[in-house]
Amino acid sequence: MEPQDRLDLYRTMVLIRTYEEAILREYHADKKPVFDIGAGLVPGEMHLSAGQEPVAAGVCAHLTAGDAVTATHRPHHFALAHGVDLDKMTAEIFGRVTGLGKGRGGHMHLFDPAVHFSCSGIIAEGYPPALGQALAFQRRGTDRIAVAVTGEGAANQGAFHESLNLAALWQLPVVFLVEDNDWGISVPRSASTCVTSNAVRAAGYGIPGERVEDNSVEAVHEAAGRAVARARAGEGPSLIEVHTLRLWGHFEGDAQGYRSDLEGVPGKDPLPTYENRLRTDGVLDDATAAGITAQARDRVEAAIAFAKDSPEPDPATALDFVFAQA
Repeated sequence: MEPQDRLDLYRTMVLIRTYEEAILREYHADKKPVFDIGAGLVPGEMHLSAGQEPVAAGVCAHLTAGDAVTATHRPHHFALAHGVDLDKMTAEIFGRVTGLGKGRGGHMHLFDPAVHFSCSGIIAEGYPPALGQALAFQRRGTDRIAVAVTGEGAANQGAFHESLNLAALWQLPVVFLVEDNDWGISVPRSASTCVTSNAVRAAGYGIPGERVEDNSVEAVHEAAGRAVARARAGEGPSLIEVHTLRLWGHFEGDAQGYRSDLEGVPGKDPLPTYENRLRTDGVLDDATAAGITAQARDRVEAAIAFAKDSPEPDPATALDFVFAQA
């Protein structure tokens, strides 16, 4: 890879981590001293993606705003990597009228038509909509593609297998992506899945399957490059599984008492790992790293301020935008 391309991957990863750390701070700020999931400026569940930055950065580097991404209930990293409006996204998380869904969807239901991004709190539910978008792209004769993201636990859902089958049958321009962070909430994959790699399931549908084992952003980038090129060329779908890492809990407030691997988790953090690699290769120095970090921090804090300064929805409008007009 060219040095600039590697720096771009690092820049995306830094932005994602900076954002997640800021959301973590704001989410917990008014939930102390006793954690109350329903309290504060950002009530409800919060699923953060720290540790999974390489997946989004590596894949989305190959995409354009015309391509579609359907993400999971842990969506922020893909939203940021795919160019979702940062101000509107943050306002939506804070439940403000300036948000992507006018404050009605929250962090698990982010929709940005400008870059064809969506996500869902329903497990594996992003796969069928991705097929619909891929079919539309195919029928229009474009080279646009769809990327459908899910977790390793969702690969056991019927929607996953139905989508792979139909996409293969119709040769749709879609890349199926599985983020394997080892845990389906509190269930280890060994207790839920009969195969050690979901990538092998691709063979059952006659499509290529590949597993990236080490959470390396450059390895993800390489694998995604092949899958995206195949889809754009009209050669049909591919399946990629990335063995990634969930640094924090399944949701904020998760004590993670079920995890036996917690002690070794910080040492697997992909951000300092990639930063050290770039420094060793002479691609990144102190000044460049500081500049990237400062730029990310400024963007994120501006978005947080925008969200906080935006008005909350008027309760009288609770039914607005919910029902279609006759």
